[in-house]
Amino acid sequence: MRAQAFLTTALLGALAVPGFGLPFAFTTAVSPAPTWQHFLPLLPIVSIAGLLQRIATAKVRAAALTGWTWGLGCFLGGVSWLYVSLSQFSGLPAAAAAAATLLFVAFLALYPMLACAAYATLRDRHGEGLRVALFAALWALGEWLRGTLFTGFPWLSLGYAQVPPSPLAGYASSLGVYGVGFISVLVAGTLVQLRDNGKRRSALVTLVLVLGIGALLRAMVWVSPVGEPITVRLLQGNVPQAVKWEPEHLKRSVNSYLGLLNQLARDPAKSSPTAATLTVLPETAIPLLFTQIPEEVIAALTRQSDTLLGVAVGTLDGGYANAAMALPKGTTSPEGIYAKAHLVPFGEYAPPGFGWFFKLLRIPMSDFTAGAPRQSPLLLAGQQVAPNICYEDLFGEALLPALRDATLLINLSNTAWFGDSLAQPQHLQIARLRALETGRVMLRATNSGMTAMILPNGEVAARLAPFTSAVLQVEAQGYRGLTPYAKWGNGLILSICLLTLGWQLKRRGQPGSAITATAL
Repeated sequence: MRAQAFLTTALLGALAVPGFGLPFAFTTAVSPAPTWQHFLPLLPIVSIAGLLQRIATAKVRAAALTGWTWGLGCFLGGVSWLYVSLSQFSGLPAAAAAAATLLFVAFLALYPMLACAAYATLRDRHGEGLRVALFAALWALGEWLRGTLFTGFPWLSLGYAQVPPSPLAGYASSLGVYGVGFISVLVAGTLVQLRDNGKRRSALVTLVLVLGIGALLRAMVWVSPVGEPITVRLLQGNVPQAVKWEPEHLKRSVNSYLGLLNQLARDPAKSSPTAATLTVLPETAIPLLFTQIPEEVIAALTRQSDTLLGVAVGTLDGGYANAAMALPKGTTSPEGIYAKAHLVPFGEYAPPGFGWFFKLLRIPMSDFTAGAPRQSPLLLAGQQVAPNICYEDLFGEALLPALRDATLLINLSNTAWFGDSLAQPQHLQIARLRALETGRVMLRATNSGMTAMILPNGEVAARLAPFTSAVLQVEAQGYRGLTPYAKWGNGLILSICLLTLGWQLKRRGQPGSAITATAL
């Protein structure tokens, strides 16, 4: 009954409040999903359908305002975890944290505002049948810009809602997250057109084609297994963020992970030579530079298997990088290092002109040096592993250069910065889309959740409960081969959007048919 009430409230909210329904669609994590969760991917589609209705005949200024308020509703609910991070863990007073969050949300809302304003400007130059495609193209381009400009923030892009069991999930392997968003807007447009008797038949045909092509794409096999499956242990230490970086609690961080490994060693069923070939610890698992960690601690971590350790490392210029270090079994010296390339503004470095704000935050080890954009995979347990750290997995195209050699993806995160908020299930949903795009298993080792294994079809094969100290042991298969998205990146969907927009601009001065109250 609680689930039904939640779904009913969300659906009504999606219809009544612009943007309200979207964040609810980013909280699915269980496979197979309960029946009621099968309807969650509809929420952003219903929300976009309501937005299209509101701007169908609106003038440019009214459409822009509608798009902006839709964005406010979406991002206020969807990135509210930023306030948690700023107020609880970054040292800002509550009022300042709220103001910073509101300013950020207001900025993010500019992107749907621009898409709606552009649509209102261009829609009358096109026949009604192509207006939905026009809005889909503008929306996808807006999301791509949001994920690119000023280092990018693609959180809550529409496509992230369409993971399995959504029938639109099949488009991810070809068009990526922005392409799935494009298709989602097309579906939203057909829902609106179903209300018009004159358009109902063509809308139904479009809907059947979209769903049919999605099913065919989901059935396509783009990659093939390579090597034998490896046994991986994903460690979730659950060290509280409030004390993690305090020197007097350093021993707690070390003991949390050594304790988990010692517990495994005492379990006869899991201590055999074949029990594990790779152990993964999350981002900055031990809050020291690698050279500061006692050698006996490293030896204990690598005693049972190869190890991928999230840790800060010094750089040649005297700085330090947020890194993932490959440590072969039984050694204390790394054989490979991945340094995080896409740093978090304000959290890991100060953007130009914002040094004053950066100094207000109490974030330890916050002035990182970025790694190279292209880095080779790490050889671990016989697999070519491509690590990504924290929110780097938001940027699907950035993962592709390593994918030609990589057989396995691993994300190391510490989302304890955001407390018990929507950030954790949202981040897991993003990782599911990355697995669909790349055709690779995505393993996630996190400090407090969501530690999980995601299959190449986007299904969550296993996960740990958040805010628990535990080990997730899984059998992970490596894969070779490239999906269409892995070959072309965002180029295909951007080309589709630009061609659609170019066709519209070519018709400058050629007004379409008269606009009715239900026209798109």
